[in-house]
Amino acid sequence: MDIDAIMKILPHRYPFLLVDRIVKYEQGKEAVGLKNVTINDNFFPGHFPARPIMPGVLIVEALAQVGGIALMDPDDPKENFFFGGIDGCKFRKPVVPGDTLMLKVALKKMNKRFGVAKTTAQAFVGEDLVCEAELTLYMGN
Repeated sequence: MDIDAIMKILPHRYPFLLVDRIVKYEQGKEAVGLKNVTINDNFFPGHFPARPIMPGVLIVEALAQVGGIALMDPDDPKENFFFGGIDGCKFRKPVVPGDTLMLKVALKKMNKRFGVAKTTAQAFVGEDLVCEAELTLYMGN
């Protein structure tokens, strides 16, 4: 799924669209996305000028966006999703310009009646796990 297809599903736009490509997708089950981290990303001038590191909260946001893609129907993106919670979040290594984040999100549990989804989310740079969390997403308008 390229950036055009992603933008048909996600309402996010620059500077908060944090997914460049989806490389694996099974609607309602899982998605794997990529974020190419470059020195041109708008957060690096302030985080940190002498040692640029991608803010952890933005890694988690990128994971949530991939989770939203996993939950939503690309042929009928009338619903939206909202962040509901972050549990057990751990940051293992810094993410720096030049890295490619592989963002893996899998649905653990879905309560369709209330539109609440629980997911497991992991971010990798190469083989290294750099962030992991359990995310709660709410579906709705």
